[in-house]
Amino acid sequence: MNNNGMMEKEEIFSKVLRAGRRTYFFDVRATKAEDYYLTITESKKFTNDDGSFHYKKHKIYIYKEDFSEFREILAEMTDYIIREKGDEVISERHQKDFKKEYNDKPSENTEEEIKTPESFTDIDFDDI
Repeated sequence: MNNNGMMEKEEIFSKVLRAGRRTYFFDVRATKAEDYYLTITESKKFTNDDGSFHYKKHKIYIYKEDFSEFREILAEMTDYIIREKGDEVISERHQKDFKKEYNDKPSENTEEEIKTPESFTDIDFDDI
């Protein structure tokens, strides 16, 4: 039915995760044999001295035969980190580069970044 030809190969199923200066693209793609596999691309934004931007991209490929192990290991690693360190982000404020990094972030993340563990504890949920 579809006359897009090769274009539709690129758009089987995609999701985007924007995370500060990084963006993650999750894409389902097709092999020549019409099976599907997953690519995850990390794109990181860098500011040049003249104020313009460039992006560095890294891509990983995950094939069906590796899905279950990949998911198990990812879950094990993320669970381990939360178990060891909790899910609060430990701030880098004390580092001298922090301000520069911080100001490069898109404004929609600013509110999240500012919250410290203290500000979580004095929220009264009845007031929300």
